[in-house]
Amino acid sequence: MLTKTKAIVLRKLKYGERKMIVDMLTESHGRVSVVMAIPSTQRGKLKKQYFQPMTVLDVELDLRPRQELHHLRDVRLDVPFSSIPFDAAKLSITLFLAEFLYYATRGEQLNPQLFAYVEASLRWLDGCSALFANFHLVFMMRLTRFIGFFPFLDDYHDGDVFDLRAGTFVSSAPLHTDFLSVADAARINTIMRMNYESMHLFHMSHNDRNRIVDVVIHYYRLHVPNFPELRSLDVMKELWV
Repeated sequence: MLTKTKAIVLRKLKYGERKMIVDMLTESHGRVSVVMAIPSTQRGKLKKQYFQPMTVLDVELDLRPRQELHHLRDVRLDVPFSSIPFDAAKLSITLFLAEFLYYATRGEQLNPQLFAYVEASLRWLDGCSALFANFHLVFMMRLTRFIGFFPFLDDYHDGDVFDLRAGTFVSSAPLHTDFLSVADAARINTIMRMNYESMHLFHMSHNDRNRIVDVVIHYYRLHVPNFPELRSLDVMKELWV
């Protein structure tokens, strides 16, 4: 079945000598993996730069039932980023988030709200000129709203801990060990109060950001099966001083 849809590139892997597998988040079918010939020149339709992580494309896919790998029939750039490919900090953020999304959405089926959130977030980052150090933190926590384990925030009080399994703030430690200390619970509450426009108003140290990244990834590991260590995390942690 030929399908035209928007797609966001998450990962590409070499497959044999002349092919590669590209994993995409699509607007119409959720996660899709395609196999294609590696572009040998810049003259053809399938240009190498189209398949950099987090590139937003318009694609035509040949989707076959019960097949894991599908075929890409046509592609063009949907969102030509003006700053992300040329800004080292933004590029590092998008490479980290591409790896993060690859694992966070592996079982994702049709979810146009999730796709719209990711696309709008990328557009915002590309258009932002400064003060985006907290972007990845806000992105990761707000993504939980679209994949089913957004924390319940209304009951937060100073001195609460955060039950990672239940996604709620509680006044005393639960009977299991998957909970955050009072200090880390306060950090999570702060992150959940942020959006892209307001996040620059919340001062955070380098250590604060790195601690929150660890906490958020641990939260995902509890709710997303087989969520691994992220190879790009160490690079991400070195970004902000």
